[in-house]
Amino acid sequence: MSTTQASPALAVRIFLAFAFAYFFSALLRAVTATLAPSFSAELGLKAADLGLLAGAYFLGFSALQLPLGQALDRLGPKRVLLGLTTLAVLGCGAFALAQSLPGLILARVLTGMGLAAGLMAPLTCFRLRFSQAAQFRSNSWMLMSGSLGMLASTLPVQWLLPVWGWRGLFWVLGAGLLVAMALMLWWVPPDPEAPKHQPHRPELRQGYRDVFLHPVFLRSVPIGFFTYGGMIAVQTLWAGPWMTRLAGFTPQQAAGGLFVINLCMLVTFMLWGVCMPRLARKGLQAHQIMVWGLPLHLMVLAWIVLDPQPATAALWSLWCVSCTFVSLSQPAVGQAFPAALVGRALSAFNLVIFSGVFCIQWGIGLSVDALRQAGLSEPAAFRLSFAIFGACCVLSYFWYLRPLARGRPPQPAAQA
Repeated sequence: MSTTQASPALAVRIFLAFAFAYFFSALLRAVTATLAPSFSAELGLKAADLGLLAGAYFLGFSALQLPLGQALDRLGPKRVLLGLTTLAVLGCGAFALAQSLPGLILARVLTGMGLAAGLMAPLTCFRLRFSQAAQFRSNSWMLMSGSLGMLASTLPVQWLLPVWGWRGLFWVLGAGLLVAMALMLWWVPPDPEAPKHQPHRPELRQGYRDVFLHPVFLRSVPIGFFTYGGMIAVQTLWAGPWMTRLAGFTPQQAAGGLFVINLCMLVTFMLWGVCMPRLARKGLQAHQIMVWGLPLHLMVLAWIVLDPQPATAALWSLWCVSCTFVSLSQPAVGQAFPAALVGRALSAFNLVIFSGVFCIQWGIGLSVDALRQAGLSEPAAFRLSFAIFGACCVLSYFWYLRPLARGRPPQPAAQA
């Protein structure tokens, strides 16, 4: 697919259209953390059931990532995002009408499939139309708009819950996605046409094989699965139950805590968008910043697990913010590949991330239930489950360091 540099005015319209759609994508992803007490009370859910319901979104999301990558490269980000968002609208309606846990799970899977391109479509578009510095800025600000959606999933949802109920909320979210589709039609130009002889190009024949075997991709897989996936798993689910079950928060107080967490994430991603182009001009690469910054989240997680006082929103906010160094891995992976493969590279890495979200969300729930059955108290079960998760994050960080430890310089990113 050819690349064309967008004018500043067009770039702003493109970004705003994609950001509006991603706002609702992130809101729908995170809303289960706020609604967890309602679901648990109405359906009598255990920790594992709650983890499965929240993770069902990411199961559907992950299932489409590999075909999504090919579709983005061959059809273009606008066509793909519009087509898939239709499924998300149907998923919202199905969730509002569901009467049982299996029905809710199936609706969440459908919603996750429909929003599978929420971030990958804009990142692919930015790779094709924006400069390298603008890609880092736009990636961070897309994540900022996602944090704004997660922010809206906390106190605003809690305030509207008595008025509309959780079913009414999902009807409204479906309507918001329809508005996002309309903005996409009006503000985003048609996708660049793929070359007529595209099937004969060697990089397309190689496809996912070269993506999966690329040194940058292999190096980034564990931190994408555990650190990036774990950050989203906690932010969109487990921070809420930790505050209600360990710290003694009411559902309203937990929603306020989640609001603080997501507000901190929003500000952090906004600052990343301001700082990254400047750091890039000074010659600092994404991998260097991640190597220096990622140990922070490991230290904060150790503090959370070992502190006798259960962590509240302030400490979970610090942990989530310290995890954001890993967000630089996405544009770094995208820039390591030529334009013809960028959709597949980003989608393959997104598959890694959201497979991690699903496994960690469900896995923590399974671990908590199993440890409770083994005789541990609920606080001890939560702490040990997060300690196991933290050990996995430590190992993934050392895997990321391996090319440096062996004296091999990291693979440089391809220029836009």
